[in-house]
Amino acid sequence: MNRKALFVTFLLVAAGSATVALRRGADGSVALCRPTAPAAPAPGPERVVAEGRVAARPGAEVVVGTDTGGTIASLLVNEKDRVVRGQLIARIDASVDERALEQARARVAEAEADLRLAEADRNRAEQLLASNVGSRQALEKAERDRDAAAARQATAAADVKRLEAVVRKASVTAPISGVVTLRHVEQGETVDRGARLVTIADLDRIRIEAEVDEADTGRVRLGAGVKVRAEGEEGSWSGAVEEIPDQVTPRKLKPQDPARPSDTRVLLVKVALADARGLKLGRRVDVEIAGSPAGAPR
Repeated sequence: MNRKALFVTFLLVAAGSATVALRRGADGSVALCRPTAPAAPAPGPERVVAEGRVAARPGAEVVVGTDTGGTIASLLVNEKDRVVRGQLIARIDASVDERALEQARARVAEAEADLRLAEADRNRAEQLLASNVGSRQALEKAERDRDAAAARQATAAADVKRLEAVVRKASVTAPISGVVTLRHVEQGETVDRGARLVTIADLDRIRIEAEVDEADTGRVRLGAGVKVRAEGEEGSWSGAVEEIPDQVTPRKLKPQDPARPSDTRVLLVKVALADARGLKLGRRVDVEIAGSPAGAPR
């Protein structure tokens, strides 16, 4: 073995098990060097995993009730029907109140006639007094009769307004535009005041309410990307965190994983979806939120 080979062998033994490389110089000499270590791959973004449900935005889902009790004379919508705000959806039988309204209107007409007569008598008594034919007492009596007739007319008119309001409440209209998602009663049923009739939801205004464990709340940021998946459905839905509450609340959804505690408190994070087609209100979903390191600015 020549001298140059012995020198290389010595350098290799001295380096031990470390990774080395040989570099030949321009003059033919050989030098030992360490190669540059490859950069470690950047870790992927942390993700916060949570369970949630599909929910309507505030004001986008209403339960329509009745302000008066009685028998449902007609229920004009079915589930999945689309309605517009102000559309008639049900009528409560108000036949008794309608007859009472007719009688009240007749009393108003009678009271108005009495008032016109009393006013004419009062004017005549005033003319007679001015001609020194009538008396002061006769004028005062005519004025009292006129005032009493006016009071009866006002009372009758108030009865008409009250009964008109009662009859008007018997016609139930849609408070928002949307789709009938539930019918709580059937035509012909007798209901009490305040009974639920139908539920209407604007399905174009839905979002996800994700229950994030309180231990992960520090890693959720506004605008963070979100992936939503539903059991039994292919693919996923995309969205972003649009609202982070200021307090945690008790968990409402029972965890599907039996190993996860069910009595923990959660942060109900709201997620806006780019396209919610295919998701049903109330459906349970799995949510993955692109997280940030704890302590990062929110």
